[in-house]
Amino acid sequence: MNVVIVEDELHTSQMLCEIIERNEGFVVTKRLESVVEAVPYLADNLDTIDLLFFDIQLADGKSFEILKHVDITVPVIFCTAYEEFSMEAIQNNGINYILKPFRESEIITALEKYKKLFAGNGHTKTAAVQLQQIGAPSYQQNFLTQFRGQTLIKNIHEVALFCIEYETVYLYTLKGERFPIYKKIDYLESVCDPVMFFRINRKMLVHKTAIKAIEPIENRKVALILPIKTTFSPIVSRLKVSSFKKWLING
Repeated sequence: MNVVIVEDELHTSQMLCEIIERNEGFVVTKRLESVVEAVPYLADNLDTIDLLFFDIQLADGKSFEILKHVDITVPVIFCTAYEEFSMEAIQNNGINYILKPFRESEIITALEKYKKLFAGNGHTKTAAVQLQQIGAPSYQQNFLTQFRGQTLIKNIHEVALFCIEYETVYLYTLKGERFPIYKKIDYLESVCDPVMFFRINRKMLVHKTAIKAIEPIENRKVALILPIKTTFSPIVSRLKVSSFKKWLING
């Protein structure tokens, strides 16, 4: 199982790494030290991670801030010197809450608990995925983004489109606002209702209500007429034009 540690104390991070890797089947693939460092790394690599170790109090903020920017879908073991965050940890995929200074036996117990909960059948399966399967909404309704130091919540009904711009995905609202979203476009496509969203090309995922008209352009492509301005032109790839038109008509 691949493990990532988010811990700003070098000695503690190294000790955790050594304890974890002494247990068969666990490999520490990355050690991170801050919220700023963790957010983009986890956003890009979450599908390769089985388990996370989070120190709650990092140098640049609490690790709970990471979960505001990245949909963590793997179990988390929280290690902290503070007792008051236990409930918040449980609410954020926490499967164990270990107080510092910790003993090696506590880490081993936490790893054993992880194996019993998620690796008993030869594969990992997070609580978040399980909850989704037994009755959570099929499609994501809200998205978190940052603006001037604040975390903003944008409801799906506010979204006009998502677009990759120079390796970062941005959310455009129907009002023309533009916010960074630390998600991959493939992930966003998977959590958005396909009746309402269409991936018109490699870069852009568009909401049906944002499309005011369409017009043919060269090479049998189609351009969308939107009520907002975007950095890149909203053009439907030639190979997707037929399925796009069917989607517009039938959903």
